[in-house]
Amino acid sequence: MSRDGVLAFALFAFVSSITPGPNNLMLLASGANFGFRASVPHVLGITSGFMVLVASVGFGLAAVFSRAPWVYTAMRWLGAAYLLFLAWRIARAAPPEPSQRRAGPARPMRYWGAVAFQWVNPKAWLMALSAFSTYVPAGGGAPVVLGAVALYGAINLPSVTAWAIGGSQLQRFVRTRRRALAFNLAMAGLLVASLLPMLRALPQPARAGVAKAAAARVAGRGHVSWQPCTPAHPPQLRPS
Repeated sequence: MSRDGVLAFALFAFVSSITPGPNNLMLLASGANFGFRASVPHVLGITSGFMVLVASVGFGLAAVFSRAPWVYTAMRWLGAAYLLFLAWRIARAAPPEPSQRRAGPARPMRYWGAVAFQWVNPKAWLMALSAFSTYVPAGGGAPVVLGAVALYGAINLPSVTAWAIGGSQLQRFVRTRRRALAFNLAMAGLLVASLLPMLRALPQPARAGVAKAAAARVAGRGHVSWQPCTPAHPPQLRPS
């Protein structure tokens, strides 16, 4: 990737990581309800799971969606259903009393739960597929893919951490049960609202583009070049 390409990709990674979405809204609620320290496993799980997802897309997983589009559709709706379940749990949650913090049912999401959640998170898929269809060149091979994953992770971690810290600063506001319930209802509503644009965000051509690029990396082991798409000339892959 050129220097300008790296800068453009870094800006995309920052904007997509820092803007509201399911992960960030859940971290905001977790920080407000349980504090920052208790939310650290959730933070680390998000970035770890997302990096694995991005690497999988870069190394060819997107080709599955090109050959079986119903898989992508099924995962989007599975993710939407799980997000509705999480919104319901957030709406019913409240900061546990000191005597109930260990034994109470309310607790922040754990590390492996956050890792697994990335695979049904519509925004995470949108971010990963958009990165490889727009910013990461198809002819770079494994070094470029791993470099993109590392850069994305390095930007994503402090971005999501900021949301957990921001939520922890709201703990004074949500100390009473009434305020906590009002805050959690608002977070649950925002989480549901975040689904609507993401479920229609990525059109089929973008998925097809990243699938072709991923297939080229696998078939040609990176020895391909990518021709930019113009209205009169569709994208073509050719040996270099």
